[in-house]
Amino acid sequence: MLVKILFWLSAFIVFYTFFGYGILVWIIVRIKEALHKPETYPVTEEFPMVTLLIAAYNEQDYIEEKMKNCRAIDYPKDRLKIVWVTDGSTDRTPELLSQYPENTVYHKPERCGKTAALNRVMEFVDTPYVVMTDANTYLNPESIYRLIRKFDNPKVGCVAGEKKVMTDGESAAAAEGVYWKYESFLKDLDDRLYSSMGAAGELIAIRRELWIPIPAGVLGDDLNISLNMLRRGYIIGYCKEAYAMEKPSADIKEERKRKVRLAANGYQISSMFRDLMNPFKYGVIAFQFVSHRVIRWILTPSTIILMFLLNIALVAMGAGTLYTVLLVLQVCFYLAALAGMALDRKGKSGILRVPYYFLFANFTMFPGLKYYLNFNGNAAWEKSRRA
Repeated sequence: MLVKILFWLSAFIVFYTFFGYGILVWIIVRIKEALHKPETYPVTEEFPMVTLLIAAYNEQDYIEEKMKNCRAIDYPKDRLKIVWVTDGSTDRTPELLSQYPENTVYHKPERCGKTAALNRVMEFVDTPYVVMTDANTYLNPESIYRLIRKFDNPKVGCVAGEKKVMTDGESAAAAEGVYWKYESFLKDLDDRLYSSMGAAGELIAIRRELWIPIPAGVLGDDLNISLNMLRRGYIIGYCKEAYAMEKPSADIKEERKRKVRLAANGYQISSMFRDLMNPFKYGVIAFQFVSHRVIRWILTPSTIILMFLLNIALVAMGAGTLYTVLLVLQVCFYLAALAGMALDRKGKSGILRVPYYFLFANFTMFPGLKYYLNFNGNAAWEKSRRA
């Protein structure tokens, strides 16, 4: 009996993480919006001054395309400052950027990581709003304006843009795009319920007055910046009309480096912001944070394995046909993932990239935990090559 209870509890956690939470929030949002029309806010200022802040480390190959993209942004040029911080770069990145008169470039030879670079350059930013993005991502023309409009709501402390992965490929690394489509769907629902649960560093906007330096040793600047807004009584807006596009990792090995780092960041964030799990203090934020973030990071990867092992035990105990069918389905899923891995090593995996990437993404949480436990406080890390 205990084995059955544990199995169904594990199955529930896995289902809730990847499907149940989304379904539940979708239902709640539909009811909420049927009973109450979404609030509208007067435009405080049509085109306030904005700083587009770009952190770059050895990004010389992207400078020309990135600057073409910056110049294509549909926002008054006299209201938009373009600021780069290139600390630690040893290639031609600072030199190439200096050829564009609209750029303000901050550079020092020492490399201390992205968070330290952001902390340093934010001291020089004097506009009321800051939009942060990366050198290897490309923004849609109306992105800045769309992000700024979300600040018409005085409760919004920062705004997350949508991340899109540019790929027509079929590799497992390219399956990252499938994940981000679903993640964007959840962020939109979270926003419509109350608040999004974090922002991706590819595109995030904040009120300059709310900036506080990122603590030393933080693995991920984006979640730290955005979740701090919740802690201080603001909400995180989400703007799907503003998006950043980037290429996927060059291959699954490069994606693994990125995923391990992100997994370690998940453990660190869960510890640093554990106060957000208190429903008596944060109410619906606690529900959203635990459901969307903490369970997925901390509990679900182990639960996937536990569910499989418990299913094997139940079949061995002769628990019934239902458990045999469920085990067969799980075995088929794992075999499909193995086939996807084998094909990916040959350069292509097709539809099998989905189960492969799903297990790959979840199981990198284990080396991510090791990374976090052995983390020595050095926030600089080896970036992943892009396709």
